Amino acid sequence: MTKTAQRRTEAKVAVSPVSAPPPAGDRGRRRLSDQLRAYGFLIGGLICFALFSWYPAIRAVVISFQKYTPGAPAEWVGTDNFTRVLDDPEFTAAWRNTFTFTLLALLVGFAIPFVMALVLNELRHAKAFFRVVVYLPVMIPPVVSALLWKWFYDPGTGLANEALRFLHLPTSNWTNGADTALISLVIVATWANMGGTVLIYLAALQSIPGELYEAAELDGANLLQRIRHVTIPQTRFVILMLMLLQIIATMQVFTEPFVITGGGPENATVTVLYLIYKYAFLYNDFGGACALSVMLLVFLGAFAAVYLRLTRSEGDSE
Repeated sequence: MTKTAQRRTEAKVAVSPVSAPPPAGDRGRRRLSDQLRAYGFLIGGLICFALFSWYPAIRAVVISFQKYTPGAPAEWVGTDNFTRVLDDPEFTAAWRNTFTFTLLALLVGFAIPFVMALVLNELRHAKAFFRVVVYLPVMIPPVVSALLWKWFYDPGTGLANEALRFLHLPTSNWTNGADTALISLVIVATWANMGGTVLIYLAALQSIPGELYEAAELDGANLLQRIRHVTIPQTRFVILMLMLLQIIATMQVFTEPFVITGGGPENATVTVLYLIYKYAFLYNDFGGACALSVMLLVFLGAFAAVYLRLTRSEGDSE
């Protein structure tokens, strides 16, 4: 470059204006405009959430203290609905069945998805195919899934007993037996809902640094030791959250008892949510149904608060 061209370039650089930052007032107005635009997009979702989530919950609390019949004026009865529900013999059976279902679901349906996620994480080929296969039951509508299992459990011509006969094993009454109906429903719920849990576990497993497993292998840790000392501690938060969500979900089981067993046999599968349905739509007692709903809400809210408090305390101590 010649000296003349160099002087021209320096002159252009010298006279080129430097862009000044916008005034503070303009930045504030721009930030406020962005916030208003964001709230404008959110307002529709907030309105829907308030109308279809919070309003029904508040309305149920109010009706739980009323004698309510559609088309007739409501009458305030205080705690009479709660007293009547507590005196119902089905109340004890419903809570006992619900707690038993939840316990069995934790024993059967909590470990199986974790093991399946471990297996899928170790696969080297056809990972996408097996993920789709595992998640497929979740894509089936719950009522359709329950109807398929109802045919599968049929004591006469159902596929379950046909398979047992083929293997020369004794058959079972499945959902028609008071001692086997609840565990049969647990199997249905586990099969229908474990796909999402498996994928969440799989995502958590794939986020674990590989260096931790390499260090464990160098220390001579076998497969079970690596799972115990690396996998479980690294996925502890996900495990605790999924356990909380599973307990809350299984405490509200309804589709399987409603479609497959109708609460029978001998009230062996009547759950709290199914009893709420009976109060509202069979007994036409909306006050009792709302009272039972409030009891379930208070129990689950208290359980979730205690659970989160305990897990937070354990996390802080570590």
